[in-house]
Amino acid sequence: MAYPETEIITNLVARVFRIEDVTSGDPQKGFVARFRGHLLDSDSTSAYDKLAGWLQTYNLTPLFRMENGNQVIYLTPARTEPKKDRVSTNVILFVLTVLSVMLAGAQPEGPLPSDVGGQILALIRAIFTGWPFALSLLGILLAHELGHYFMSRYHKTPATLPYFIPFPFSPLGTMGAAILMRGIPKNKRILFDIGVAGPLAGLVIAIPVLFLGLSLSKLGTIEPTPNSFLEGNSLLYLFAKFAVFGRLLPAPAEPQGILYWILYFFTGQPVPFGGMDVFIHPVAFAGWAGILVTALNLIPAGTLDGGHVIYSLFGDKARRAFPFIIILLGLMGIFWNGWWMWALLLFWLGRVQAQPLDQITTLDAKRRGVAALMIVIFFLVFMPVPFMTLAQ
Repeated sequence: MAYPETEIITNLVARVFRIEDVTSGDPQKGFVARFRGHLLDSDSTSAYDKLAGWLQTYNLTPLFRMENGNQVIYLTPARTEPKKDRVSTNVILFVLTVLSVMLAGAQPEGPLPSDVGGQILALIRAIFTGWPFALSLLGILLAHELGHYFMSRYHKTPATLPYFIPFPFSPLGTMGAAILMRGIPKNKRILFDIGVAGPLAGLVIAIPVLFLGLSLSKLGTIEPTPNSFLEGNSLLYLFAKFAVFGRLLPAPAEPQGILYWILYFFTGQPVPFGGMDVFIHPVAFAGWAGILVTALNLIPAGTLDGGHVIYSLFGDKARRAFPFIIILLGLMGIFWNGWWMWALLLFWLGRVQAQPLDQITTLDAKRRGVAALMIVIFFLVFMPVPFMTLAQ
C-alpha cells in the first residue's frame, strides 16, 4: 500500500502537535513515521480525534505515546476491520453451560450412591432441581459480561458476545465467561469504562441474589464431613451474613477475640468445628460465587478488569506492582493452594497489558473517583481463603 509523502502527513500532524523532530519508518516494522514534540492543546482526546479523522483518508492510524516523559506520535497502517464471529458458537457454549450449571446445582433426594457412576446418574436425574442455582449464577455472569459488551459497543470498540465455559461435575459447573476484544480502545478512559462496567454490572445482580439466598438459608453446626467444604469470607460476605443473621459467621463454639477473627479471615484456620455457620441455599451460593468471580477479575494484573483499572490510573508504572502480586499470591497459596494456580496463570498471561491507541490522555476526575471506588470494592469482595475443607 502506498502512503502519502512525509511532507503531507507532517503538515497534518503539525495542526495538533508542535513537532521537534521527525523519523521516517517502515510499515513492515509497524510505523510509517514518528514525531517527537508536544501537543498544542491540553485536550488530548480532541487532538487525537481530529488527527485520526484527517489520516483516515490515507489509511493511517495515529498512536499517542509517552516515552521518557516526552510525547510521541506514531503513524501506523490502518487496521483491517475484524471478521464477524459465528454467534452459533456463543449459543452452543451457553446452552452447554446452562446444563452444566444446573447439574452442579442439582439436589437429588436422599443420600448419593457410593460409586461415582451412581452419583453422576443421580445428579443427571435431578438436573432440573438445579434451576434456581443456574438462574442466579448465570444471571450474575451474564450481567458481568454484558456490562463489558455494551460498554464496548457504546465506545465503538469491537468485541464479541460472551463465551461461556462449561465445566461439568465441578462445584460451580462453569469456569466463567469472557468476551474477546476485536478492536483496540481509543484511550485509557475508554479502556477504564469497559473494564469497570463488568464488575459493577455483576455486583448489581450478585448482591441482591446473595441477600435473597441468605434469607432462604439456615444456621447449623459445623461438623467434619468428607468431601465437603466451607465457603470463604470476604468483608462483604461477612457483612451480609451479619445483616441477615445478626452475628459474625462462622461463629466458633466458644467466644473469641479480634485476633482469632483476623487469623481466621486471612488463613481459614482453625476451622471452627462445633460452631455455627450458615448452611447456604443454592441461591446464596450463587451470590457468593458471583462475589468471588468479581474479586478474581479485580486482581490488578494483566488484562483482568483490575489490570485495566490500575493501568488506566498509573500507565506503565502499574507494571512495577506485578512481581509483588505474584509473590503475594504465592504466599497466600500456603493457606489455599488455588492461589498457586492463579500465580502461574498470571505469570504466563498477566504480563500483557492492554495498549490503547492514545496513551497520553489520562483519566478525568470523575473516573478517578470511580477508580478509587473500585479499589475499595476489591478489598470488600476479596477472599483470602475461598474454600476450606471440612474433613479432619
